[in-house]
Amino acid sequence: MKQKFKLCLQLFLTFMKIGVVTFGGGYAMIPIIENEITDKKGWIDADDLLEVVAISETTPGPIAICSATFIGYKIAGVCGAFAATFGVVLPSFVIIYIISLFLRTFEELQVIKYAFFGIRAGVLALLIKAVVSMFKKAPKNIVAYIIMAASFATVAFFSANVIIVIVSAAVIGLAATLIAKKAGKKL
Repeated sequence: MKQKFKLCLQLFLTFMKIGVVTFGGGYAMIPIIENEITDKKGWIDADDLLEVVAISETTPGPIAICSATFIGYKIAGVCGAFAATFGVVLPSFVIIYIISLFLRTFEELQVIKYAFFGIRAGVLALLIKAVVSMFKKAPKNIVAYIIMAASFATVAFFSANVIIVIVSAAVIGLAATLIAKKAGKKL
């Protein structure tokens, strides 16, 4: 019991650290989660992290919270899920609460406008890093490339419903895998 509590505390502190240093939401957190959870702690491997991100994208709620919950549960059960989730949410809650107290003053300061300009640029870099990292780990075959290109095009250019695109991509991927398996090929 004492070991599980210690693990839950480590999850809380690790995800609180991730929540404190990450701006820009869940996708910006992925490289930092990978660094902390996979590289430093070794709690899960890169393939498991890719699965966690994929599952988090398809479940309701912010990706950072879903990822923290899944990883915490995998590491230490319900206690770990709660600890990781609370850890990743707490810094944002505290920061937003403090900012809300002084919002009018903050938004008028030129230095704050410049800071947010820099933060947006940094978030963009983290998002690009996450895309590159996920692309490297994703399956590489013609079906995957077609699904990726079609999904991007339908969302970016035709403003398609993201849920429909995700479900369609899953159905196409499943169908392609079953057809390839039946034909004795590997995708």
